[in-house]
Amino acid sequence: MIDSGTAAMSLITDGVLAVIALAAFVGGLAVASAPLSLPLVAAGVLGTLVFEAIAFSHSDLVRQYWERPAVQLGTLAGAFVIVGIGIAVAPSRLLSAGIGALVAYLLVLSVVLVTAARS
Repeated sequence: MIDSGTAAMSLITDGVLAVIALAAFVGGLAVASAPLSLPLVAAGVLGTLVFEAIAFSHSDLVRQYWERPAVQLGTLAGAFVIVGIGIAVAPSRLLSAGIGALVAYLLVLSVVLVTAARS
């Protein structure tokens, strides 16, 4: 349940960062002129669901680290590095998996936000 404006703002910040990262992955795929690989999109979705299930069981610890601006910006910078590596090494595979992971994360985040708003 979202019990403060700070928690809601954190969810919105998470969403904005994920959208920025998703735009980088989609842009990288376009720059590389690589096809989207649906099996690897599915692998990215599955990876996010597994990660979120594990993170949920340790939500206080995850929140303690994630709410640090340096961690958030470092993660976004890491996403840009992965995009660069993906373009150079295996654009269809790496970028498709990243797109799947980020779309799944945004869907999970949307469900959390809507559920919390209704509470």
